[in-house]
Amino acid sequence: MTRRRFLADEVSGDRAILIGEHADHLIRVLRVRLGQEFDIATGAAVRRGTIVSVDKTRVEFDLQEEVFRTPLADITLLLAIFKFDRMEWAIEKCTELGVSKIVPVIARRTDSHLATAATKRAERWQRVARQASEQSRRATPPEISAPLKLSQALIVQAGLRIALAESENQMLLRDVLTTNPGNLGIALAIGPEGGWTEDELESFQKARWISASLGATILRAETAAMAATAIVASAVSSL
Repeated sequence: MTRRRFLADEVSGDRAILIGEHADHLIRVLRVRLGQEFDIATGAAVRRGTIVSVDKTRVEFDLQEEVFRTPLADITLLLAIFKFDRMEWAIEKCTELGVSKIVPVIARRTDSHLATAATKRAERWQRVARQASEQSRRATPPEISAPLKLSQALIVQAGLRIALAESENQMLLRDVLTTNPGNLGIALAIGPEGGWTEDELESFQKARWISASLGATILRAETAAMAATAIVASAVSSL
């Protein structure tokens, strides 16, 4: 039977501790007992953990052997800020699909109210990513940066940098990946509702990003983010 996986809140040597919401879920929902085993992600590894202490606010584990885990692809997702409920869904699903970093981007067409409120959402986005990481049995959640203006986000470092654009009618994402094999670090830029503006696309071009399309169908931003991430993760895993 597959063991449930949790991300440790505190780690010291061969001991890991879950506190707060984590501990509450284990105690009140799962009704854990001494001696039960779970997989515990410590940041450096995933190890089998045996519960040795349970109280109202914390659950302590004795850590044992490391559990085999498949390394994730190095995918950085530049995600233009859009309606928060849909954006949270995109963060959740792209976390499950294996992105290593998410950069919220303030684009020209990002609603001004959303741009202003984005900084206050960072903690919630991190919590969404953490929960999705546990559900999908990742060893670590993706890093989620503070919101950046596009001019700041353009300089992200990656072996291959791709901007998804509705206006691109010659190059599909899968073709870019096929003609540029072996790039272990890939950055994907997903525009806001309404897409990137012409001057933003020119900025991508000047910064040496490759423009690509997901096809003739116009997708919502969250759908495009998930589709692009799935395509890239599949391509990288086949190398």
